[in-house]
Amino acid sequence: MPDERPYRVYKSSSKSGKTPEPEWSPDEPSDRKRARDRDPNRPYKLYRAAPRGLLTRLRAEEETAMPRERGRRRGATDAFDAPVEQRQITRRRVFKWIVLAICGWLLLSLVLFLLSAQIQQGSLPSDVSSALSSGPNMLFGTDTILVVGTDQRPKGSKEPGANTSDTGSRSDTMMLWRIGGGTSRRLSIPRDTVAAIPGHGTSKINAAYAYGGPALTIRTVEQFTGVKINHLIVINLANFPKFIDAIGGIDVKTGRVCSNISGGVSNGGFTLNLRPGVHHLNGRDALTLARTRHNTCNPAASDLTRVQAQQQILNAIKSKLLSVSTFWRLPLASWTAPEAIRSDMNGFTLMSLFAASELGGSAPVSVLKPTGSMRLSDGESALTVTPGAVQAAVSKLMNG
Repeated sequence: MPDERPYRVYKSSSKSGKTPEPEWSPDEPSDRKRARDRDPNRPYKLYRAAPRGLLTRLRAEEETAMPRERGRRRGATDAFDAPVEQRQITRRRVFKWIVLAICGWLLLSLVLFLLSAQIQQGSLPSDVSSALSSGPNMLFGTDTILVVGTDQRPKGSKEPGANTSDTGSRSDTMMLWRIGGGTSRRLSIPRDTVAAIPGHGTSKINAAYAYGGPALTIRTVEQFTGVKINHLIVINLANFPKFIDAIGGIDVKTGRVCSNISGGVSNGGFTLNLRPGVHHLNGRDALTLARTRHNTCNPAASDLTRVQAQQQILNAIKSKLLSVSTFWRLPLASWTAPEAIRSDMNGFTLMSLFAASELGGSAPVSVLKPTGSMRLSDGESALTVTPGAVQAAVSKLMNG
């Protein structure tokens, strides 16, 4: 029969002229075999194979494979000058590289977000931390966040009478956000609502920011609602449009909007004209809609309709962050997101906020509705809310 062994046997020549010992047979005594193995004059060298791994044992084809068919470096040849096969591209390998690319993209976005958040942290006054109450991690517990948007404008703004300093600014937006542990509920407080401001008497609630900044605003809202506030977010109007543009804009459903803020574009302000329906808004238009209080196409528009639009914008941002198109923009969006706010939260706490927001779903629009109005001592008209109405709204915020 022809020799079918998958190897060749080479024997060294005997320089001493002695006849080589016969090959070992299964019947050879073990003590004789051990003695021959220890013989220093044997005409050959004995090599022992390394233990085979489990994968090799399971792959029966490798037990009888020729040496040139086993794993070697690409481009090498064996004693028979047989070329080594190139590694084939398989669906499994393609899937593996796609998964690695996605993980790398997400890791890059995470690093940029944490770095940007670290740079932005510390931009609030030092007395804010003492005004806040401690709370649980938002992935497992529920916190209350006060979201504030002031009437401060970016430096170089051409709006007539624009205030470019945080000092003396008033809060145009004031919203409580109950978030975490699968919960996401919001309550907007109209800026003209009458409230007692500690140390400054009775006035519109938005005056608290002008009197004492974020810390006094926190104490005023806590006293007005009876809710302890765990974190603060102050919207940076200068960078808010950049963040909206970074995620590719947002889609918002509106009615007829005819808005001219600070005299419109022709006078250095902002103009927005929308027909009823769903609109794709860039950063500038989203900010204009969030600031629109007087709508010439809708005489019934007021501060109440404005805060409703602001909550719709927040829900639109949340939806856009989960879209496929935003995935390709994640690094830029991750870098600009912390720049759009000032907060006491560090990068990891902000990450838990965004995760809790996704788990909690889109919060329904809820506004503290006034029950009356009054004229203040300075002649301005303000909105009043009975203690019972406040308690009912707060109970819905806290308990659903």
